[in-house]
Amino acid sequence: MLKLLTIVVALIIALLVYASTRPDTFRVQRTATIKAAPEKIFALINDFHAWSSWSPYEKLDPNMTRAIGGSASGQGAMYEWDGNKKAGKGRMEIIESSPSSKIAIKLDFIRPFEGHNTAEFTLEPRDGGTQVTWSMYGPSPFMSKLIGIFMNLDTLIGKDFEAGLSNLKANTEK
Repeated sequence: MLKLLTIVVALIIALLVYASTRPDTFRVQRTATIKAAPEKIFALINDFHAWSSWSPYEKLDPNMTRAIGGSASGQGAMYEWDGNKKAGKGRMEIIESSPSSKIAIKLDFIRPFEGHNTAEFTLEPRDGGTQVTWSMYGPSPFMSKLIGIFMNLDTLIGKDFEAGLSNLKANTEK
């Protein structure tokens, strides 16, 4: 019994040491080409009132409460949400808005896990369309590193970004 306990403790220590060696930051990014003008796509991202038409996160909780404030759109626009376990609770604020090319958002999660990240959308004209890149990056505290051993953050968030970009494509290529 003592031998088994020693092995279990050694494995837990090894896991914790391994987690501590993982990167201190993370980045998730997806890109899609949309056959629409950058201005048309930019308008849907730059205005939180329009997010319900394309954001995959809007569908996580039909009873989620939302509050949109600050500027009507662009820099200073704010969006707060409070939903079920899937949606969580948090706040976004557009901190940079460069017409038809870039939007940066300060993203603060409160629940289910606290996190302070940056989301960015970049739009680049490409052959009769626009290349749209949606990324999120930020610090990776120890608990995130530990959870990251068992759950792939890039896969989890990446599939949502792919769905959102697909929705933007469907809404703007009409």
